[in-house]
Amino acid sequence: MTGRLAEPLTTTLGKRAAGPLAKMGLETVDDLLRHYPRRYGDPGRLTDMNQLQLGEHVTVMARVARATVRPMRSRGGALLQATVTDGHHELGLTFFAKRAGALRPHEDKLRPGRSGLFTGVVSEYRGTRQLTHPDYILVGVDADDDEEAMVEASRPIPIYPATASVPTWRIQRAVRTVLDPLTEDDVDDPVPDEVRARLGLPTRLDALRAVHVPDSAEHWQRGRRRLRFEEAFVLQSALAERRSRAAAEEATARPPRPAGLLDDFDATLPFTLTDGQRQVGEQVAAELSQGRPMQRLLQGEVGSGKTVVALRAMLQVVDAGGQAALLAPTEVLAAQHARTLRGMLGPLAEGGLLGGAAHGTRVALLTGSLGAVARKEALLQAASGEAGIVVGTHALLGEQVQFADLGLVVVDEQHRFGVEQRDALRAKGRVAPHLLVMTATPIPRTVAMTVFGDLETSTLTELPAGRAGITSHVVPAANPRWNERVWEKVREEVDAGRRAYVVCPRIHPDDDVDVPGTGSGGASARTAEFDDVPEFLDLSDGEGSDRAPLRAVLEVADMLRSMPRLAEIEVGVLHGQLPPAEKDAAMARFASGEAPVLVSTTVVEVGVDVPEATVMVVFDADRFGISQLHQLRGRIGRGGHPGLCLLVSTAQPGTPAAARVEALAATTDGFELATLDLELRSEGDVLGAAQSGRSSSLRLLRVVKDADLIAEARAEASQVVAADPGLSGHPALRDAIAAQLDAEQEEFLERA
Repeated sequence: MTGRLAEPLTTTLGKRAAGPLAKMGLETVDDLLRHYPRRYGDPGRLTDMNQLQLGEHVTVMARVARATVRPMRSRGGALLQATVTDGHHELGLTFFAKRAGALRPHEDKLRPGRSGLFTGVVSEYRGTRQLTHPDYILVGVDADDDEEAMVEASRPIPIYPATASVPTWRIQRAVRTVLDPLTEDDVDDPVPDEVRARLGLPTRLDALRAVHVPDSAEHWQRGRRRLRFEEAFVLQSALAERRSRAAAEEATARPPRPAGLLDDFDATLPFTLTDGQRQVGEQVAAELSQGRPMQRLLQGEVGSGKTVVALRAMLQVVDAGGQAALLAPTEVLAAQHARTLRGMLGPLAEGGLLGGAAHGTRVALLTGSLGAVARKEALLQAASGEAGIVVGTHALLGEQVQFADLGLVVVDEQHRFGVEQRDALRAKGRVAPHLLVMTATPIPRTVAMTVFGDLETSTLTELPAGRAGITSHVVPAANPRWNERVWEKVREEVDAGRRAYVVCPRIHPDDDVDVPGTGSGGASARTAEFDDVPEFLDLSDGEGSDRAPLRAVLEVADMLRSMPRLAEIEVGVLHGQLPPAEKDAAMARFASGEAPVLVSTTVVEVGVDVPEATVMVVFDADRFGISQLHQLRGRIGRGGHPGLCLLVSTAQPGTPAAARVEALAATTDGFELATLDLELRSEGDVLGAAQSGRSSSLRLLRVVKDADLIAEARAEASQVVAADPGLSGHPALRDAIAAQLDAEQEEFLERA
């Protein structure tokens, strides 16, 4: 960023005015102009005072009803008490001063009938809500002349995200100070002239004037739409560049080889591939056969068979003389992937061993906790090519890890990794390896277009034959009879030879932590009674009580071990603080049935596959996000028996937390849930900003509501980048990409 927009506010506004803005992260002219109004006040529409909450910092539009100055009886000084109204409800304004004369200017301005914006923290005095020493601005009164006053009184009033020390109108005045002198030459426009002309969009400067100094509602709406398009266009141009660079890379073609490992594997499959698996398999096979790297995202519901699709792709690469690396986010999942692949391949994974297939390969496992001997063997198998498939965690990214001929990188649960980690593994190939990214978190079309726009997308929607489905119910935590029935049901399933997960949000009872990434809502609640008692909980009502502290793994495990109803049943424990060997042992005891009840944190969220697991009890379910609950639920019902997910919740009906668990109980459609989850979460979370610790570069764009605009921007960006791959003819767009999507932000786009 250069020129007038790059000027520091200390230069344009002065240090005194710029200081408070800097505390809000606004340091340059461009920062300030991108601090868009969050809403607009209509001088003829007053704020509903009945909606104000005690302790809330508010900016309200109201009309002055009365204002009087009087001396204070109990102590020296004077008091001005004013009342503003929305026409139905009233709000008090209170000002103190050492003498009445200091309050006369307020009294003179706060004349009955005048309207204005008033900002402060809502408090209560003698049963009346009030603002103490509020900051305010009166419509048409605080203008420089009568003509300006008439204009201001008739147009929308921008209301900015503000703080107690910097009210909205001070931000507005600062914006006007930097915006009014600007000319078109001062404001580079990243949207090319031909795109603006084709879509009928205003220039960037006109759009900034429209949102900051609107003449009408239609004016600011047009400006916001142009700026939303700009955000989408810059992002889609960056993604189009990534696609273009990938398409220009050379890769080793890995065509299928008749009578190879893949054919032998297909011949031994004990089930028939779904239509979706076959279709996606054909897409992947065709792309692996090309001389440019495949870049594909494979998404599908939990249990839809992504692993089989990925394994078939890996075998095609091995048949063609290459190797495949599978990157998993946790050691538990990496170890399970290795076991699963070896189990599915059987003798085909025992190349060079007695009893192994003559043309078989090996599956190596490489994690950070491997002993020196095992690690050395895995490194040797990868470097020599003896292991056609290498499974691992971040340990695969180490400098010591080398491959004989890395032809395919498979990334499981892409949202757990950044683009730098993905590319670090790809860099281990002699030429660019093919890339297959998998996620079991369903991604709505518009999010895939925005976040994974550099990848082609395939979706598996069918579940393999034999899956019996999952039923979910919300269990009020305060109802003792419902909770008792939960453990009766767990006992019934265990007695039938099946398994039960019990998930808790924390490990130790004294951990004073919240569930990450769940947002607010439902933090405390008195659970109401439910009339729609599910059939398996057909019991009498209990009594509500205050929500207990978040449940912990170690506490709940002890509780279950002492419960007579679960007598003689071994209860296992699994959480992230256990050493890797203990994690593996806990999962093995659970899978074998030695410890058929497993109390765990969300470490079991992804990938863990125990077909006999049919029940999941989630404590404090209202404190988890929808996608995480859906992932957890996907751990059950993976065999021939139906799954039952019991969401123990303390959330009050009508709260966002209650909406999450109720939505999950109502449907198993992951795409429907993902869209709802997106609507409930902030956009910054969607794009990974919360994970990176930065604010999202998307100020106005909303990836659910603006799906059509994003698609339009994607098409335009693709045309521009195709005609000018290096964007040498579009320096403003190139600079905008560099400014808004630096390396760290590109990484969190990949992590969303």
